[in-house]
Amino acid sequence: MFDILRKTMLFGAGLASMTREKVENFVDEMVKRGEISEKEGRELVDDLIARSKKARQDFEDGVTKAVARALERLNIPQRSEIDKLWARIEELEKSKEDKKDECSSAK
Repeated sequence: MFDILRKTMLFGAGLASMTREKVENFVDEMVKRGEISEKEGRELVDDLIARSKKARQDFEDGVTKAVARALERLNIPQRSEIDKLWARIEELEKSKEDKKDECSSAK
């Protein structure tokens, strides 16, 4: 079992990019060589796929946070702030048009 953990750790760095097919092929080879049983192989596949998903999510979360921090340091507004400004501009333009129409009607 220690050997399985060691091998798992060796390719842990590339785990985030591993597909289910790659993991299954790797584990199938271990089963064929008699290094692990079929039951251990199935458990290993499930474990590695779960770790792969977690590693991928952690990576995405890290990138998202890093980008947000960089944008904040650069004082670049977020999309939601820009959307609010556009909504306010449209509101002011409509208000201006309404007042213009009221003035035209009053004449």
